[in-house]
Amino acid sequence: MNEKHLRYIRQNRKKIGVSIVILIFLIALGVFILYAIQSDYSLIPLNKTVYVTGDGSGNFTCDGSDDQVEINQALAYVAENPQYSTVHLKGSNTYVISDSILIGSNTVLEGDSTAIIKLKDKAGWPVGKPLITQMDSTGIRGVTIKGFEINGNHDHNQDKKKGEGYYNMIHFLDSKNIQIHNMYLHDGHGDGLKVERSSNIKFYNNKVYKLGHDGLFAIDCTNVEAWNNRITCRTNGGLRAMNSNHVKFYGNIIDSFYHWSAGGSAILIEKTTGVVNDVEVYNNTISNTYGPGMWLIGYGDSYSKEEAQNVHIHHNTFYNTGTNPSIDWVGGIVTSGFYNTLIENNVFDEIYHAAIINMYPSTTSISDPVDLSPADTGYTTIIRNNIIVNTQKRTKDPDGTGYAVVNYLPKTHIFVLENNCLYNNVGGNYKNANSTTDIYVAPLFADLGSHDYHLKSVAGRWNGTSWVKDSTSSPCIDAGSVSSDYSNEPEDNGNRINIGRYGNTIYASLSG
Repeated sequence: MNEKHLRYIRQNRKKIGVSIVILIFLIALGVFILYAIQSDYSLIPLNKTVYVTGDGSGNFTCDGSDDQVEINQALAYVAENPQYSTVHLKGSNTYVISDSILIGSNTVLEGDSTAIIKLKDKAGWPVGKPLITQMDSTGIRGVTIKGFEINGNHDHNQDKKKGEGYYNMIHFLDSKNIQIHNMYLHDGHGDGLKVERSSNIKFYNNKVYKLGHDGLFAIDCTNVEAWNNRITCRTNGGLRAMNSNHVKFYGNIIDSFYHWSAGGSAILIEKTTGVVNDVEVYNNTISNTYGPGMWLIGYGDSYSKEEAQNVHIHHNTFYNTGTNPSIDWVGGIVTSGFYNTLIENNVFDEIYHAAIINMYPSTTSISDPVDLSPADTGYTTIIRNNIIVNTQKRTKDPDGTGYAVVNYLPKTHIFVLENNCLYNNVGGNYKNANSTTDIYVAPLFADLGSHDYHLKSVAGRWNGTSWVKDSTSSPCIDAGSVSSDYSNEPEDNGNRINIGRYGNTIYASLSG
């Protein structure tokens, strides 16, 4: 090595050292990545997608008949290859199935909005067999189903009855971390999503239309949330939780159509066993339901207070609910068998029978009657800061109906009424109930005909896009319970909550 070369090394030894370190690091990293790939794919991003199409452009191609075969092959491939996580159904295409689609853990089944899974004509499946279910009968976890359409094809499978367990669209048992969102579920015989003995269930941003049972039916589950769904009921209801706890239903729009098959309540909370003491129902708009807007019921063997209490129903809008002409248990909220229920800051308009009722049906079925009477006493419901107007008589046995509030169970159930506004209810305000703090004046809504239940205010009212001022103010402003929180109302809020749907919200009308 000559003197010139040695001089170059002495002058650039720092650069050479850094280059050697970088080279060693890159070699080591390459060896590590190669080892990881060969062992368990742990460094490959778990987001690779398998495509199912109808035109040959994907990894699996369907031909419009028995399409569950190729879809199941794609789902099985994802289950067996951890570097893949997603099966995507490409549209525009209808995938006709003659057997169930089976999904495994840690899998996303998604599709274009123009991708449709459709039950075949005259499928002839046995009761309890769903369109989509789990691969592993012991349970699955980490599953998302999103983005596409499921057509239950009810009209071409009328040999089976609605509401008897046929052709549920999605059914999981003993599972956890399930998300169903941005789906269009329609024209079915059974439930949209039925989930049993499971946890961490999220059902949101779905459109549900004319199913044969419930949009969501959770049984013996924990941590169930449903929000921002648009549901039109048929045969049964929109959202239902039975013997389930830590439940939140919020921001949903639920209605029905007027027909003998049009269903029951928009929301049903039911307790026969287990613990149901953490349920919140809020910010929903419920209208034109065939049955009651909401049904809250506990029944069966005697249970402790701690097992059925603290249901919180608030900031909902109910109008024109309870149109069914053939049953007497219609209304806004029908309740029995729960302790310490709190119903506050809701609006009830043009409800059939009564806005809030303590009662239970004498039977749910002539062929298979169930005793729905609660076994104990002391069931208390607090009714606070609500507006109840324009209540109508029910169609079946209308005499003695049309009240704001009715308690048909005064020996076992108690209503406590505080600072509600009751007005223009055809039968009167109370039956087996009373209040010393309610007011009886027109609430002065912004636009009753358009169901805009913001309160008029000379100081300022939110109109959906901006604050506007009216020539008069509602008497419901600053008229709520002195014990209620008002901190979310904008200034000037009068240091007291408004009665009605927008009390203690950022859209509360101003005091002035």
